[in-house]
Amino acid sequence: MDPYRIVDVAPGLWIWRIPHPDWAPPDGGDRRVTSTCVVSGGEVIVLDPLAPPADATEIWARLDAQPPTIAVVLKPDHVRSVDAFVARFGCRAYGPEVYQLDDLPTSAIEPIWVDDELPGGLKPLYDGRSRNEWPMWLPEQRTIVFADAMTALGGELQVWWTPWHEQAVLPALRAFLDLPFERVIVSHGEPIHDRAEFERALQRPPFAGKF
Repeated sequence: MDPYRIVDVAPGLWIWRIPHPDWAPPDGGDRRVTSTCVVSGGEVIVLDPLAPPADATEIWARLDAQPPTIAVVLKPDHVRSVDAFVARFGCRAYGPEVYQLDDLPTSAIEPIWVDDELPGGLKPLYDGRSRNEWPMWLPEQRTIVFADAMTALGGELQVWWTPWHEQAVLPALRAFLDLPFERVIVSHGEPIHDRAEFERALQRPPFAGKF
């Protein structure tokens, strides 16, 4: 299996998947995680970017051909390579207000709030999980990009479990159905799922695996 994977998702939207050096899935399976690049509103935006190794030349060629202007961290423990992207491309960075002490970004990160509109027209969404995580709505591509609120590690799309799943998370995610999205992208497991699969995921038991 090729450890590096590029997928063109929609016009102006592509993802790359590479193995994460510091993470292993709870089932011992595929260690690859998803990073997203979107062109929207005149900006080139990377979401939860993990820097490819030097021999992933096709990924780097794409990034260098259309350099990111914005880098976004969607979740406190998804800092990944935001500092490397800021250093290489000179892009601005956005992300949660707080981070884990063992994984603090060194770049200046502009905080994300639920009613914000980021450069390029991207909009953070409230997922009800109280994890300081911001799924991102990409209106031009009709796509929602998740960090860990949803996952496909179990082989199908599921909501990641929290103790307040029924009380807070499901109502928050059902509100996403008011948006005219066509697909969702998740970080872990099979990355791309359509709207119908999102609706089915809301009916399934939540994913109870742990990192």
